[in-house]
Amino acid sequence: MLKKIKKTVKYLNENTELRPKIGIILGTGLGGLVNEIDIVDSLPYENIPNFPVSTVEGHKGRLIFGTIGGVPVMAMQGRFHYYEGYSMKKVTFPVRVMKLFGVETLIVSNASGGLNPDYEVGSIMIINDHINMFGVNPLLGKNYDELGPRFPDMSETYDKELIAKAVTIGDKEGIKLEQGVYLGTTGPTLETPAEYKMFRILGGDAVGMSTVPEVIVAHHMDMRVFGISIITDMGVEGKIVETSHEEIQQVAAKAEPKMTHIIKELVGQI
Repeated sequence: MLKKIKKTVKYLNENTELRPKIGIILGTGLGGLVNEIDIVDSLPYENIPNFPVSTVEGHKGRLIFGTIGGVPVMAMQGRFHYYEGYSMKKVTFPVRVMKLFGVETLIVSNASGGLNPDYEVGSIMIINDHINMFGVNPLLGKNYDELGPRFPDMSETYDKELIAKAVTIGDKEGIKLEQGVYLGTTGPTLETPAEYKMFRILGGDAVGMSTVPEVIVAHHMDMRVFGISIITDMGVEGKIVETSHEEIQQVAAKAEPKMTHIIKELVGQI
């Protein structure tokens, strides 16, 4: 795996002169942040050695290098999911590449289902913790000491300083921000009412099919992490309605400008 990571990093070094310290992963329907990036280079996933290719609608599939407000960033427009059939090593491979390329802070976004009855469709939630319900961990198998410790501590996975900065930005701009626990599960089925109820009992405020694997790997490599979710449907008794991936994308797109503004301002303060 180390050889593959280094080969991919070598390719990036040869195809862009930008050296960003901030990496961004854009979730379902949340690719609009790209419009805020002054793009320097754009590399399709299929051209990048060892990179998987996103198969999900709403995930374009390119690695973007540019600046936001003059700050160099690299952004994944389209992520990889465990439910696509990729191994956890493949799902998290881009995060490994980001770190060895010099990225120190990872910002992850996603569209998720609301479990907290105080939320509503379109709410924006800052992730302050997570629950791994994938039934698998991306760190299983051989540990590479060059990448991180065998048993990483997870007591403070989401950076408190970045969370505080985002809250301040939200207050200043009049954008209501929730804070809560993101519960990650495999998908690709949306949850049953009984599953929604169980996940709420377990302590989840939102549920989705991504983010947790990437965050675990980022934390393993000592990267600062900031996570943010847009609530696109509700898994609360009495508020559960039949929904589709297309509807989730539409809701995410409506709430995205607020999320984009938070991330844009946050990037300028990192």
